[in-house]
Amino acid sequence: MSIAKPRSMVGYLPLAVPAALLILFFVVPFGSMILVSFYKNAGGGLTEAMLTLENYRRLISPFFVGLLIASFGLALAVAAISILIAFPFSYLLVNAPRSTQVFWLIFLLSVLSLSESIIGFAWSTLLSRTAGISNLLVFAGLLDKPASYAPGLGALVSGVVYTAFPYAVLVLYPILSRVDPHIEEAARTLGTSPLRTFFIVVLPMQRNTIITTFLMIMVFTLGTYLMPQILGRPQHWTLSVVISDQALMQSNIPFAAALAVFLVIATMLIVATVVLFGRKARA
Repeated sequence: MSIAKPRSMVGYLPLAVPAALLILFFVVPFGSMILVSFYKNAGGGLTEAMLTLENYRRLISPFFVGLLIASFGLALAVAAISILIAFPFSYLLVNAPRSTQVFWLIFLLSVLSLSESIIGFAWSTLLSRTAGISNLLVFAGLLDKPASYAPGLGALVSGVVYTAFPYAVLVLYPILSRVDPHIEEAARTLGTSPLRTFFIVVLPMQRNTIITTFLMIMVFTLGTYLMPQILGRPQHWTLSVVISDQALMQSNIPFAAALAVFLVIATMLIVATVVLFGRKARA
């Protein structure tokens, strides 16, 4: 079904407001940020309007290359763990009784209602030496004395996975609920076990969906800000934390802008990949 084009400019007015807002709140600030990223840092939060590539050259220094690898490594790890947990959970949830589905969906939505700071400090307490889970392990005789697991990489990954998990389930659940159950029944009729059916039938069918969700969680992790500061150490900071540190603590606005431009471009490339796989999944 084709959509008729407006016969006059008046017909385009409903698009004028969102277009103006997009230009005002995204194009103009992003363009200004790109311009500032080429300025020279004058110290004390001041900049010199002298075009230079120094800020982008710093992105290929060993320190910041390591930072980029750590940020994307964290995003890949969180996305992989989230998918490994969320996909089978969503599959079992789709096949569970209706009341069970409603209970878990309400629980996941309640997790999303919590702020990142509340979740971060809750995990910090859970993994602390004084009031954490290690005290239960001591009580059970599995440890000799309480230990602290936060801050650390394991604590950070656990906290971010906990935050990202509901998003992954809420993306996978409606898609898995539309899978024709007769396909699995046909596979089982041919003598395939339920577990084998899951791996050779369900997983290949949802390949594009899994990749799309994986990339979405990567974007979410790259933008996380509070969790790395609460549960991680400086070497575990994501790009968003370093951008804030460069702008507010180091007063290096041009370099913070260069980092932000890099992060936005990387995010847009990932989003474009998500859209591409989404179109293939609908094809």
